[in-house]
Amino acid sequence: MGKQQLGEQTLLSQWVPALHDGMHRAGSPTRLAGSDVTMGFYGDLFLPPGQRLGGDDPHYEWWDVSAGVETELLLEWWEHAAAAEPQVVAPGAQDLLAGVGPLVQSALLALSGSRFFAGLAEKALIFDLKQVVRYLADPELRAAACDRVRQMVGTDTRVVVAHSLGSLVAYEALCSMPEHGVRSFITLGSPLGIPNLIFDRIHPAPEQGVGRWPGEPSSTAWTNIADARDVVALVKDLRPCFGPDVACHLVPNGSHVHDAVHYLTKKETGAAIADAFG
Repeated sequence: MGKQQLGEQTLLSQWVPALHDGMHRAGSPTRLAGSDVTMGFYGDLFLPPGQRLGGDDPHYEWWDVSAGVETELLLEWWEHAAAAEPQVVAPGAQDLLAGVGPLVQSALLALSGSRFFAGLAEKALIFDLKQVVRYLADPELRAAACDRVRQMVGTDTRVVVAHSLGSLVAYEALCSMPEHGVRSFITLGSPLGIPNLIFDRIHPAPEQGVGRWPGEPSSTAWTNIADARDVVALVKDLRPCFGPDVACHLVPNGSHVHDAVHYLTKKETGAAIADAFG
């Protein structure tokens, strides 16, 4: 989410060293060569037609936030940010936002005071919001993004690490590949457990309130890692949604709570990766 202006090699140049740091902190002797790591990048699918990769995101204003899922997700972010950060005006404190106008505008103003969204322009925040909702609502884009991930998963793939919206993409891709041999599925800052908005919209649909395991439970381990203040990962514990075998961890990511690199450097992430090579 929010990485559509980058690409595979740009992200790998940041992610691979962080991945090695995490494995080192976990005490793993395994060292991965550059050719051992690849990335299923799909961010360019969200760029407007005809826009070059280095161009600007669309200039959104508060009134471009649509009613329904976009507004509901924005309000969830606001509520969670206010609970995690005392300087963020809470949704109920309308007297502190007097004269701001509609609820969406109040939410965006309140979130501008969040460390989580620090440095993120309003138009970029709205673009990220729309990116999540568009993935859920656009069947062709959803299929194309999943296909990017499926193309990267071969018979020798042992680990899939997925961050943010990518955890939803990777989850759905793995569920569509019942014969894959992935030993370890690792989700970082994942929104998969958000009820109604995300969890109840995943493919395949949950059965009796429980989502399908993304592989064979006996051979594919699942580790979910989140910072307690991560607004995107509103639900930190995925066990109620996907079963008791999801190993869930909370980690401190400092001021960049949702940053993929900060997640990758943690020993919990490194240990989950290393276990697949044990």
